[in-house]
Amino acid sequence: MNKHSILILLVLVLLIQSCGGGDEKTTPQENVDKGVGPIKTVFVGNIDASMVANGSKIFQAKCTACHKVDEKYIGPKLRGVTQRRSPEWIMNMIMNPEQMIKENEAAKKLFAEFMTPMANQNIPQDEARALLEYLRSLEN
Repeated sequence: MNKHSILILLVLVLLIQSCGGGDEKTTPQENVDKGVGPIKTVFVGNIDASMVANGSKIFQAKCTACHKVDEKYIGPKLRGVTQRRSPEWIMNMIMNPEQMIKENEAAKKLFAEFMTPMANQNIPQDEARALLEYLRSLEN
């Protein structure tokens, strides 16, 4: 093969990969909005019942003033949020609402719709993860 053929082959391979024609399958989470904040990657598997229980307690204590599971309230209803948003986005919104509202388009739209910024409850990462697990459990 000459240099010209190698260059053409390389360009074709890059084009195929960029169009999604390669062997690797793209997971839904790879092309979604992860939000702005400390959470870059969240690995979720089977629902963890102990995390759900902890998340439910945290939700009751810190979230129910503004959120309901099945209806819009001061904030959006939360059943189905794990199908609308990535795990990273959810955790970043819980932990970093001010920056999310300033820099994230989806969070800006929610603020425009509800006209109330999400309160920063200073929720640590482990509690945000438990809340995510609780929200995931609502889908089953």
